[in-house]
This record gives sequence, structure tokens and C-alpha cells, in this order.
Amino acid sequence: MSSLPKIAVFDLDGTLAETAGDLIGTLNVLLGREGLPDLPLAEARELIGAGAKALIRRGFEAAGRELSREKHESLFADFLAHYGAHLCDRSHLYPGVVAALDRLEADGFRLAVCTNKVEAHAVDLLDRLGIGSRFAAICGRATFPYSKPDPRHITLTIAQAGGDPARAVMVGDSRADIDAAKAAGIPVVAVTFGYTDTPVDQLGPDRVIAHFSELPGAVAELVPSQA
Repeated sequence: MSSLPKIAVFDLDGTLAETAGDLIGTLNVLLGREGLPDLPLAEARELIGAGAKALIRRGFEAAGRELSREKHESLFADFLAHYGAHLCDRSHLYPGVVAALDRLEADGFRLAVCTNKVEAHAVDLLDRLGIGSRFAAICGRATFPYSKPDPRHITLTIAQAGGDPARAVMVGDSRADIDAAKAAGIPVVAVTFGYTDTPVDQLGPDRVIAHFSELPGAVAELVPSQA
């Protein structure tokens, strides 16, 4: 039996928390500064999932504007500044998150977050949402030289959290989460309520859940009690 604990690794945006309102709100501030119209939240949700730089690029492409490298970097800095001041204006945990974390911890799981969000923003947001202290590691886009869908983002998060990679599970909402977990050889549970341009059940996760009340059971089916 491994001396390391089982571990559940979570994506953040669209998995643990509904953050689209603040992310797209910040994107729309940047679009407005450039004389472009706002993107409707319902249509722009699927642009989220690969980090702020990708969100900016996708958002401006959706508005019909291509960005030079220099302009993209400038907008990225502006995005971080504005978003950092509006992290939790409208963001909130999905129903059932706290109870699911309680159950997983009671079942012997260590918890971690692996997100393409900037690490400082991820830590701040999770603290504001009241669950930051639950995680042994909160690893963001620049925590390591790699980010999802690179599998090393997940495996290095597991190592930093002190979890057992042979008894790990990833919980996410997007292609990046699913592809990274598959490449790492880690089972993955996908939630249906997050941010994706393709229904998650078409992306080949090991389990799909529509509410966090389903998570402990799904995880128990995927992660052995002993290595």
C-alpha cells in the first residue's frame, strides 16, 4: 500500500466555480476600450478554459479583430489588472462543492487545484470563496513551465500536493482537462455545467456528472483504495 494519500485534482473555472461573469466582464472592458461591442455572456462562456491569454485572443477573434503579439501582451497585462480587482464580483461555487469536498476528505483524499488561471488569482479567488485552505496545492498557469493540456501540469501538481499519482483523479470541464489527464494516465471526471465548445461526453472522460452530489460515487469507482 502506498504511504502517499489518494488525491483529487480539480480545475477551477467552470468546475469548482462559476466565474464566467467576472471573466467575460473583464474581457468586455478590454473590448470596449478598443471600440468593439460586448460579447454576450451566454455566447462567450465557451471561450473560457485555456487561461486569460487564450480568452483574450478568442474574444477579439470573435469580435473580428486579430491581435499582434505586442498588443496581445499589452491587453493581457490590462486584463490581469482589471480582473484582479474584480475576481469575485459575481463568481460563486457550484451547488454541492463543499459537501463533495467534505466527503472526499472523509474518504481519505488529499485535494489540489490545477488551473490555467494565474496562480495568484486562483489562490485569491478560492480564499474569497471560502475553500482555499482545503487544498494542499493550488497550481496555476505559471506555477510550472507547463500548463494544461500538457500532462505535466497535473503530475507536478500532484507531486507538489504530496499525493499518490497511482491513486489520483482529475475533475474538470474542458478538453484541456480531459486531454491532460488522459496523457498523464489519470482517470478524469467531467462536469457538464462548465465551459466547453464540445459536450464533455464527446471528449472521452471516464465519468460525466451533472451535479457535485454525484462526484464522490464517481471517484470511488475510478480510484482504488490501495495502490
